[in-house]
Amino acid sequence: MHFPTIDPVFLSIGPLQFRWYGLMYVISFLITYVLIRSEVSRKKIPLTTDDIADLVFYGAMGVVLGGRFGYILFYNLGFYLNNPLKLFAVWEGGMSFHGGALGVLLAFVLYARRKKLPFPTLMDMASLCAPVGLGLGRIGNFINGELYGRPTSVAWGMIFPGGDGLPRHPSQLYEAFLEGLILFFIVRFMSRLSLAAGVPTWTFIAGYGLFRFIVEFFRQPDAQMGLFFGLISMGQMLSLPMFLLGSCMVLRLTVTCNSGLKKS
Repeated sequence: MHFPTIDPVFLSIGPLQFRWYGLMYVISFLITYVLIRSEVSRKKIPLTTDDIADLVFYGAMGVVLGGRFGYILFYNLGFYLNNPLKLFAVWEGGMSFHGGALGVLLAFVLYARRKKLPFPTLMDMASLCAPVGLGLGRIGNFINGELYGRPTSVAWGMIFPGGDGLPRHPSQLYEAFLEGLILFFIVRFMSRLSLAAGVPTWTFIAGYGLFRFIVEFFRQPDAQMGLFFGLISMGQMLSLPMFLLGSCMVLRLTVTCNSGLKKS
């Protein structure tokens, strides 16, 4: 299969270019606002409409700044030291989930202190929304023809522009399905199933770590890094601890909550 002809620029107005990759982020922030507003209403959290908009803004800044600097530090520091103007070229791709997660964590710590709200409550709401951004972001990667998979002989192997002409796994779509759609429903299910604060957050962390670890077997490792010990990618090294820690925390919180309910 050949990569479908998709112009990464969906709208041009004079010198201004609007790209699908950036549009995916805008759509994800809008959906995040709707989801958080629904959760605030359901849980009776004392946040006004303006407060929710501020929360989404904090989260957006955490995603963009953390994601960008995370990619630079974790994946390609040398290139950006030699090409400092490329630091701001986010429309070309180059975002790290792990950096974005740390950025959101910091942003929500600041917001929780400002509003005097429980930090776990904010993170649980963010975890319900994060798969949406991940899924749409991976679709943006696919449209950009970047972060594609390893060479393959499967029938749906795709020849990407700018590649070496070999059919490759469309691993961006695998991630969009697993980290986006499937993980969204898993986190949502767990948030309704368990009364323990923090369960949605740790479910998301564990689920993302598992799905990312799996997909990395199909995704082409970053050229500047390759595989560590010839076996494991940077993405897997960062994701495995997430799965292990997240799974332990979900189990611990669930057991603690159930024990508390039995005593009461």
